[in-house]
Amino acid sequence: MLIYNSQLKKMVLPEYGRNIHQMVDVCLGIADREQRNRCAYTIVAIMDNMFPELRSEADYKHKLWDHLAIMSDFKLDVDYPFPVVKPENLDDKPAKVPYQLVPIKFRHYGKIIERMIERAAQYPEGEERDALVMLLANHMKKSIYQINNEVVEDAKIFNDLAHYSHGAIRLDPATHVLHEFQLAPVPQNAGKKKKKK
Repeated sequence: MLIYNSQLKKMVLPEYGRNIHQMVDVCLGIADREQRNRCAYTIVAIMDNMFPELRSEADYKHKLWDHLAIMSDFKLDVDYPFPVVKPENLDDKPAKVPYQLVPIKFRHYGKIIERMIERAAQYPEGEERDALVMLLANHMKKSIYQINNEVVEDAKIFNDLAHYSHGAIRLDPATHVLHEFQLAPVPQNAGKKKKKK
């Protein structure tokens, strides 16, 4: 009669496979402590060979011994070279990161542009402020163009800029001209394979 994996005991860490779990079960059944220790070290060496990419991580050996303890349901009594994780610490969740959800007036510009306009409005009048304002206005136009491929009037950008800065930054469309943006042309040979000569 065939035995299917679905009929076997559920694997705690399936990434190690059924054979490693069976080795751990055999190790649990060894009565002699010295032999049990050798068996545990052999299992960890095999686990190490299965995932060589873990070696680049800090204290990866510690992680392997934790995994051995977890697979044995913390019943394996061996001389662990590291203090292993406790069962009650397995379900610990990290603390929530407190995010400040602040509404964005125009989502296509983003919150960073809002903050930069606020800072630019506080700059003293001069060439530096003018250059910063023009950079921001051009970036705003590019942001709109990325979501809407139609022509964007400079006056619309200048109105949004005035709105964000509460009237502190006012640009005249007659004297200020923003860059014209267009979609980059798609290469004609994209996806075609070169013929062998």
